[in-house]
Amino acid sequence: MTIERLNMLFVGVGGQGVLTASDIAAQVGLDLGLDAKKSEVHGFAQRGGVVESHVRWAPVVGAPICEKGTVDVLVAFELLEAARWIDWLRVGGTVVVNTQQITPMSVSVGDAVYPEKEALLAALRKRAGRVVAVDALPIAEQAGSTRTMNTVILAALSTLLETPPEVWERAILRRVPAKYGEVNRVAFRLGREAAGA
Repeated sequence: MTIERLNMLFVGVGGQGVLTASDIAAQVGLDLGLDAKKSEVHGFAQRGGVVESHVRWAPVVGAPICEKGTVDVLVAFELLEAARWIDWLRVGGTVVVNTQQITPMSVSVGDAVYPEKEALLAALRKRAGRVVAVDALPIAEQAGSTRTMNTVILAALSTLLETPPEVWERAILRRVPAKYGEVNRVAFRLGREAAGA
């Protein structure tokens, strides 16, 4: 996938590292010599609410927010959130989705039912040209920390773009505290392997 102009939308639930991941993706764009802008909405992020962050790369980026239907890559950290935001993806775009399922409050109190995993993946495939589903939590555990789940997802994303993996790894290592550098390095390698790199 060409990276000269790229609209990405990162979505998930508070506490999953969505905003850190989008910060890293924006930094990668800058490190590649492109203009990069991002915009984020925290909502009730610290209480498990929805988090969204737009990241745009181009020679010159105007507005930091993508328009609905223009997102090239939807990066979702939770399966239901991927389905909720699928209309933002351009038809034929790419979805990178963590298959983790986090029960929303409406389901917990009995007002709604969490859809079946296969039904959600089918809804994504209906609009997307490609869906890369990664079960990031056990991969992060294998790396040594569940907090590296966002690194696993970024690693999967990096396999889809014409970008050197070392640019991503350097951006990740600059962003995380030094004491977590090695575990993130391992998570990045495992995430790329899981995505088929």
